[in-house]
Amino acid sequence: MRVEFGVLGPVTAWDEAGEPVALRGPRHRAVLARLIIARRRVVPVSVLVEDLWPDPPAGAVATVRSFVAALRRALEPGRAPRTPARLLVTEGPGYALRAGRDDVDAWRFEQALASVGTLPPRRAAEELDAALALWRGPAYAEFAEEPWARAERARLAELRLGTVERRAEALLALGRGTEAVSELDAHVTEHPWREDAWRLLALALYRDGRQGDALAVLRRARALLVEQLGVDPGPRLLRLEADVLAQAEHLEAGPDRDAQSAQTAQTAQSAQSAQPVQAEQVWARAATAYDRTVAPGARARLESTVGLLRDLAVTGGGGLTAAREHREAAVEAAEELGDAELTARVIGAYDVPAIWTRSDDPRLAARLVDAAERTLAGLPPGTHPAVRARLLATVALESRGSGTRRADRAAREAEETARGLDDPALLAFALNGVFMQSFGRTGLAAQRDATGAELVAVSARNGLVSYEVLGHLIRIQARAGLGDFPGADTHAAAADRLAERHERPLVTVFTRWYAALRRDAVDAPSAPEAEAAYRDAAALLEDAGMPGLRHGLLPLALLCVRVRRSPPAPAGRAAEDTDWGPYAPWARPLVLLAEDRRDEAAAALRRAPDPPHDLLAEALWALTGHAAVALGDRETMRRVYRALAPAAGELAGAGSGLLTVGPVTDHLTALATALGHRP
Repeated sequence: MRVEFGVLGPVTAWDEAGEPVALRGPRHRAVLARLIIARRRVVPVSVLVEDLWPDPPAGAVATVRSFVAALRRALEPGRAPRTPARLLVTEGPGYALRAGRDDVDAWRFEQALASVGTLPPRRAAEELDAALALWRGPAYAEFAEEPWARAERARLAELRLGTVERRAEALLALGRGTEAVSELDAHVTEHPWREDAWRLLALALYRDGRQGDALAVLRRARALLVEQLGVDPGPRLLRLEADVLAQAEHLEAGPDRDAQSAQTAQTAQSAQSAQPVQAEQVWARAATAYDRTVAPGARARLESTVGLLRDLAVTGGGGLTAAREHREAAVEAAEELGDAELTARVIGAYDVPAIWTRSDDPRLAARLVDAAERTLAGLPPGTHPAVRARLLATVALESRGSGTRRADRAAREAEETARGLDDPALLAFALNGVFMQSFGRTGLAAQRDATGAELVAVSARNGLVSYEVLGHLIRIQARAGLGDFPGADTHAAAADRLAERHERPLVTVFTRWYAALRRDAVDAPSAPEAEAAYRDAAALLEDAGMPGLRHGLLPLALLCVRVRRSPPAPAGRAAEDTDWGPYAPWARPLVLLAEDRRDEAAAALRRAPDPPHDLLAEALWALTGHAAVALGDRETMRRVYRALAPAAGELAGAGSGLLTVGPVTDHLTALATALGHRP
């Protein structure tokens, strides 16, 4: 029996008659989805266990096997007992789904896109229509929060957006501009940072005889890009605006002209792709030579793998997620060999800069700290000091937000060793650890600014691009926390330039969030305008591969917008059922207050612990103080005053580079007044 699988929407399967296959519960579908993502490759049982449970229960392996058995019965109901499965097969350490290339809707979608390139506009539009019709919702819809699905979801979502734009281009070539306008207008509203979509919408309006509307669209795009992102429109948008103003002849529709334009675009694309093809050939030859020269099982392969993972981690959300997964496996493999120095090199070579103080994967972070500590204890006498320093820097980085004395000592010792060895790369790694441990109390933005400045200087002198970017990001946070937005602007622009030049796509997540913060803090927009800026920034987090940053951040930013306004802005999404993520203990009292549930709010405030030692400490203390003043909780007011007092010269929360609750001084004044003493 042939089975078709659908992942362009909720994960499902259909039999030959087109009827849905009963896939049982959500974890059964998760196993199926994970196997589809693997594209016919084997997924070890251990990986399935880790993916299904953050904290695997006893008997998890047996449970996975029961899921697979149930899936086999559903997918091959006619298979005779004790005969081998044909579709969901056991191989080596795990399982693989041997679906045909036409049996998964996402694979058919990709095949359709690949075949469209040389088709005439009418056929292309038809094929693209059919490809888009395969989508029933977001890819792998019910697994949006699962780390193992993020990279594939992001890839497919990007393909879909590009397909919408390719279809619009085909409609324009066919003279169906009016139809393209309505679809593109919705497209740019939902995805306002796609410059090519704005270009196509303006062109469609112009060809529909709406020159004024076309210019208005181009100026709207410019305003969004400049005001929200701090960047100018690209050359294609600028050129189109000039051509519309000049009523350039080549903008008019016409089959011959459009065919010529398509041919020109295809030629340009071919020229642009020549260099990547050559690079790919170099890569393939080098990889082949490596496989031929370095024996399978050689320890050098482990160290080479970590170097590859380090580069992978800065390529984008999918690369970052994959690097985390494979890093753990590399460390485990090194430890199994029983060579402490090799393990130390494998752990310490992953010196990927880190800017956010909440871990994306706390379980993995704890494992890495444990492995680093074990390795430190097992290093033989005479080991080079740099090896030990890299392990210490790893302990400091992976213990981010913990506030432990051990992590702080590890950071300082790594820094001291690096300075003594005059090793710039090691010093940059160690300074990253120092930054992560610089949250022992509030009000340390100036100290972090000095760390960022040294990182920029050391990295720029020694070609350490990733750490130079990190230094600028740290200084964005620190200068914003100190209220120096012109200074923060300088570092945001520098970070963006480096990111563009050296292909660091994750940098824009932070610089665009900073742009939203700047608009909120400096321009003093209305609450809806400020909220819109934060929501636009939050869209970048969807597939950034940074759950430690993403989870709960947008609701927290919107809550800060509401608290800063007087009178308070409407609660909006700051409702009790909002997913506040790790910020729930400090948000809940204010949410309950907004609903006039004072007794519950007071109880929630009493339960709230001290905020963690991280980039949002000042913001969370300020929110706690705001609730305490409203509820008359004098004990909490005194606790907040003591905690916030060292940050009197800063903007609460702005040291994160992401959001703010306003000047700390204002919060201290409100607390002092409520307590009945002079601030």
